[in-house]
Amino acid sequence: MKRFFFLLFILTTGIKVKGQTNYSASLIDKALLPYASAVIRNQDVYTEVKDGYTFYRIKRAITVLNNNGDNIAHIVVWYNKSNVIKDIKGSVYDEFGKLIKKFSEKNFEDENAANDFSLFEDSRVKHYIPSIGAYPYTIEYEYELKSKQTLNFNDWRPNPYTGLAIEKSSYTFACRPDFSIRYKEINMPAKVSTGTTKDGLKTYTWQVDNLKAVRNEPYSPISETYLSDVKIAPKNFVYAGISGSFTNWEELGKWNYDKLLANRQALPPQTIQQVQSLTAGITDVKQKAKKLYEYMQGKTSYISIQVGIGGYQPSLASDVDRLNYGDCKALVNYTQALFKAAGIDSWYCVVDGGSDKISMLPDFASMGQGNHIILCLPIKNDTTFLECTSQKKPFGFLGDFTDDRTVLACTPNGGKLLHTPKYTATQNIQSRKAEFTIAPDGELSGNMTTIYKGAQYENREVLVGESITEQVKTLQRMYANISNLTIEKFELKQYKKEMPVATEAVILNAYDFASKDNNKLYFALNPLNRQRSIKDVRNRTNPVYINRGYTDEDEITYTLPAGYRPDMAPLNINLKNPFGSFKVTTVISDNKLIYKRRIEIIDGTYNKESYTDLVDFYQAVADADSYNVMLVKN
Repeated sequence: MKRFFFLLFILTTGIKVKGQTNYSASLIDKALLPYASAVIRNQDVYTEVKDGYTFYRIKRAITVLNNNGDNIAHIVVWYNKSNVIKDIKGSVYDEFGKLIKKFSEKNFEDENAANDFSLFEDSRVKHYIPSIGAYPYTIEYEYELKSKQTLNFNDWRPNPYTGLAIEKSSYTFACRPDFSIRYKEINMPAKVSTGTTKDGLKTYTWQVDNLKAVRNEPYSPISETYLSDVKIAPKNFVYAGISGSFTNWEELGKWNYDKLLANRQALPPQTIQQVQSLTAGITDVKQKAKKLYEYMQGKTSYISIQVGIGGYQPSLASDVDRLNYGDCKALVNYTQALFKAAGIDSWYCVVDGGSDKISMLPDFASMGQGNHIILCLPIKNDTTFLECTSQKKPFGFLGDFTDDRTVLACTPNGGKLLHTPKYTATQNIQSRKAEFTIAPDGELSGNMTTIYKGAQYENREVLVGESITEQVKTLQRMYANISNLTIEKFELKQYKKEMPVATEAVILNAYDFASKDNNKLYFALNPLNRQRSIKDVRNRTNPVYINRGYTDEDEITYTLPAGYRPDMAPLNINLKNPFGSFKVTTVISDNKLIYKRRIEIIDGTYNKESYTDLVDFYQAVADADSYNVMLVKN
């Protein structure tokens, strides 16, 4: 009898082990390991459209090979009142595939995910990071989402990160045969296959197996241009009870204008009178708009609020007027209402905001390609874009958050693709002049004035509105190469033009700036603006991409201590490349050392072979920037 129960135990245990997936890291194909920080062992993403809802079912198992893969294993699930999470659960395994622990939704952090650019201002996020401390480990999890809409579907990105290899990953989109979709495959190694479920649903399936990791290469184009992606958009849809259809940007913009924006701009009579009073006597349309834009900035503030239908519809202009706050949609809509009261036409524009310049795809219209709203003034021969969430930005200045990219303008005649202004390398200027004196004991004293223009105008925006104590702390961090820095006086002036200018004036001193040794003084020639070298990458595959150009100019005049002279050959460097130039000169005259530096970086895409030149260029700049001067007694 004991033998019988022993055999039964062995058999049942064997059946259980056989039914589990073995996540031992040793089973990963060695061919998938180069450049990989993590490996997707198995991923199954299933999307189903049914009765006006979209259901997502995600199952994923990822083996993390080193600490660079921890972020890939970070589980992040976005939700709001229209997108409900159902049943998150998972397990963590060690390198041998042995279960370490299990987790559920109660183990997740839950935070407000709203920010100053998201369309979905009522969003929250649940996230979980397994704390293992030993590599490799595997995290396996699954969850479901129920979305009350059929307008916007999540992209499928089998390898959304560099350093991620894939053993197996599949994506299935299922819908009724009469629910038509469009899809766009970007860098997909596998094509779609279609079929039908036993319930009669039409399916579109993509599957990727044994996909090697893409190496992280500095100065690569935005990842959307070389990682895999599938975008899906409906032809006919229902969004929170509002139906519609589109196959192109013109139709999508028209639906936005007619269904989401219509009848949202009524203002109280007293506000209309205020608009008329503010613009009385102003005949130029742009000057009228500027007056009202600055009125809006002074009256309102940005705040994350839960309004509208799932994040796409702005709150009423009358509510913003009464409450004096709104999110990005609400503030743009309110500004439009003020303009409308003054007889000024404007367009509500959807944009992908961020430091990367991501444009709407001209050949594929979908709702999910934008995350922010800006406003356009379609003035003939002088189209002007406005950022309405900032109380600081000058009229007509976008900065580097929404510049130089294609956006969707929602007009009465339909959607139009427009391009926002580009700030060039010759416009994005940081120009500095300093007059420094070095005392015999090594103390530095003097003043400097820096001018910021174009996209660099906002380099000092963090200082605006802060107390002088906080401003000094921030400046000491910004000029960290000057040890023992004391700020005697600081002044920042902003000239808020369409191409704005900021001027920073600093009076400073720093003891022991120059170190003293055997009647000699040593100091860094350029303590204000230093370039770091960049990592060399052999056998590069991506082209070189420089996202934004700029020009920095520095001139420092050092008055040297009496009785000392510099023991150095004149520094004279002049480098030129298609992607930029660098020039440094030094002049010694009487007891003065004059240092001039100019670097210009030109944005654009360059062939991959030029990366070696870029590495050499930045290394030469870094070497010149770290040059030390020795002063000796006469």
